[in-house]
Amino acid sequence: MPILNRAAEMQDEVAGWRQHLHQTPELNFDVFKTAAFVTEKLKAFGCDDVVTGLGKTGVVGIIRGRQGEGPTIGLRADMDALPLNEISGKPYASTIPGKMHACGHDGHTAMLLGAAKYLAETRNFTGSVALIFQPAEEGGGGGNEMVKDGMMDRFDISKVFGMHNMPGLPVGQFAIRPGPIMAATAEFTITVRGKGGHAAMPHGTIDPIVITSQLVGALQTIASRSTDPVEAVVVSVTKFHAGDAYNIIPETAEIAGTVRTLRKEIAKKSEERIRTICAGLATAFGARIEVDYQANYPVTFNHAEETIFASDVAIGVAGDAYVHRGIQPVMGGEDFSYMLEARPGAFIFIGNGDTAGLHNPAYDFNDEAIPHGMSYWVKLAETALAA
Repeated sequence: MPILNRAAEMQDEVAGWRQHLHQTPELNFDVFKTAAFVTEKLKAFGCDDVVTGLGKTGVVGIIRGRQGEGPTIGLRADMDALPLNEISGKPYASTIPGKMHACGHDGHTAMLLGAAKYLAETRNFTGSVALIFQPAEEGGGGGNEMVKDGMMDRFDISKVFGMHNMPGLPVGQFAIRPGPIMAATAEFTITVRGKGGHAAMPHGTIDPIVITSQLVGALQTIASRSTDPVEAVVVSVTKFHAGDAYNIIPETAEIAGTVRTLRKEIAKKSEERIRTICAGLATAFGARIEVDYQANYPVTFNHAEETIFASDVAIGVAGDAYVHRGIQPVMGGEDFSYMLEARPGAFIFIGNGDTAGLHNPAYDFNDEAIPHGMSYWVKLAETALAA
């Protein structure tokens, strides 16, 4: 079945909600205005229950079907923005300096609100739909906080589904795969402590800049020489800080970065190699090297049965030719992973068209995707909870 007529009719209304949210972005768990907007809409739609404050500032709306008792499925959207200055030039661009919706969470929230309005009007299903609006996806682990807050058990959620826009994928198309679809993430900070001195007399120093420069290159061997080439691993150094003057070799240098993997074994090995490389260079140069390594989001892992189900629903909306069932995993992280660890489910990408990439200051969610995303959510709920 193609997109719902009602979803197409609602596009301008839902786009209005989305653009309002785009103008007023909030970060991390501090999504108070966004959560209040979501709460107001869910109550106005006639949700049977609206619970706030889950996972600090998350919101869950419950809609019960008119066809009797049954299971509950969860549909999830994220609400937070990013710390960027927007340069999109849109008339509804962010009004808050240093904050913008550069990942499309405004669109995710709006599409799920649109689906909520439709489902609350029709209730053509058995059981219940839990509409999950979570904070702090961008590094705060809001999904984990909602799970730890007992959300799954409190609402007896049996399966959970998520969706994210994908720039470069045409509008009206979907992409998914079973198994790992997004990477586990980790962050590291490495401090090299040498011996400072005059830049004209380097022989009397232990130069932390020289050591750290070699360390940056050595870390790249984790992917190129320590990991099977068919495995996926990314080790990126994204910060390098050292020194304050032209004629002084500093005492310390510091780098930081991220590690992305698709398997726990590779994640463990990557951490071990980072520590071993640092220990070796410290010995070789007579320096001290300290490693602070923090594992973050786990792998976003799609369950096989639920992935097939989500794919079939997407095909019903878009057509078989426009649903890509075997995309390559994306090495970005996603805290929907915690919900997929707690319950079976699947995460799918929806096309955002030829737009700027995610986390880019020129990015904007494509409102043309709204009826496609709404139709997917509605059909997924009605099919999963069919009488």
